[in-house]
Amino acid sequence: MIVTKKAIPRRAVLRGLGATLSLPLLDAMVPAMTVLAATPAKPVKRLGVVYVAHGAVMPNWTPAREGATFDLSPILEPLAPFRDRLLVPSGLVNKVALHPPDEPGGVHGRTSGTFLTGVRVKPTAGRDFRAGVSIDQLAAAHFRDQTQLGSLELTLEATDLAGVCDPLFSCAYVNTLCWQGPTTPLPMVNDPRVVFERLFGDTGSTDPIVRQRRMHEDGSLLDSVMEKVVRLQHRVGSRDRAKVSEYLDAVRDIERRIQLSETQNDREIPLTDQPAGIPASFDAYAKLMFDLQVLAYQTDMTRVITFMISRELSSRPYPEIGLPETHHSLSHHLDEPEKLAKLTKLQTYQTRLLAYYLDKLKSTPDGDGTLYDQVVVLYGSGMSNSNTHDPSNLPILVTGGGLGRKGGRHIQVKDTPLSNLYLSVLNEVGVEATQIGDSSGVLTL
Repeated sequence: MIVTKKAIPRRAVLRGLGATLSLPLLDAMVPAMTVLAATPAKPVKRLGVVYVAHGAVMPNWTPAREGATFDLSPILEPLAPFRDRLLVPSGLVNKVALHPPDEPGGVHGRTSGTFLTGVRVKPTAGRDFRAGVSIDQLAAAHFRDQTQLGSLELTLEATDLAGVCDPLFSCAYVNTLCWQGPTTPLPMVNDPRVVFERLFGDTGSTDPIVRQRRMHEDGSLLDSVMEKVVRLQHRVGSRDRAKVSEYLDAVRDIERRIQLSETQNDREIPLTDQPAGIPASFDAYAKLMFDLQVLAYQTDMTRVITFMISRELSSRPYPEIGLPETHHSLSHHLDEPEKLAKLTKLQTYQTRLLAYYLDKLKSTPDGDGTLYDQVVVLYGSGMSNSNTHDPSNLPILVTGGGLGRKGGRHIQVKDTPLSNLYLSVLNEVGVEATQIGDSSGVLTL
């Protein structure tokens, strides 16, 4: 037993040269009291949403068997290391995304605009768009007083909320999933440098020249606070020293990767409208954004992150995996075997990226477990058959702590609102909710 006079505050940060380095959850942050020497810091619940556009090739997504003995389908195969923590529900439907006969189409805007809200969107080409409050923002409101950032909204696509994407449908419906209120869509950030600065301090200017100059003047973020890091290491135990060392290595690696990408801005990349700071390689880009999410959770800067890997109507090609066609064009597959095979290849690549993220979460200590134990990750798309824009039998999975800890399984439901699953997910992370959009009750698992 040891008697501590005081603990390091849970919101402890190290400051230097305008930079702020938040600390991960350390055992030394246990409130001051008589404690066992090995008592770990108490972890907290977190919520992550990862969205992919244009559905899935459902025969290659859906496991053949129900229950705990289910076999992984071809698209889910990259998630084999996490099979025992996968919940795959089949039969969920998002009816509010259906196209009413008396309204314009807008199938893609309806798909993503309703995905996290369960509320039918208003057809409009102007700025009078209307949807509902998204589940991430319900969670953010619950955690907001406990974290520096209520939530993070991230994407790998363009971020403009203005203009028209679907005929007579605002781009707000496809360029974000997150709605703070029915008329308040939240922009999603696609620049890793901007995300990094939100987590660790910024230059006070969005001018790229000013930011570059400040970065060179200050040097590394870690260099600016290293003296305080050394002092901290003398104050904590060996377990915390190892945890801080791993965390600092991760911060420096991300900083190096962002700086490298900014020196390569003159290279030709597939999407010419990408802002500075985005790596030329899509694979490196996606993994960098996932790594930033891990840091955000690790430092408890936020407990809610929504990440849109691809947006509806995405024009991104994937030459990295041998697919020069754009995602949207492939999604209109007309049941042609060649296009279905290419879509399966793309969707399997996306679950490989998810596996990378889950592995990072699983290898990051948090309390007496890992981040993977404490975060509920919802992954999926707002349609199933992309050729018909079908919002029923959606490709959805849940993994991580919470629901996933009850064991891997494939469950079949019938004509059940997607919002019912959301009620279960929110309740699992400590958010009390009784109604979300068109929900009819908590999904019985």
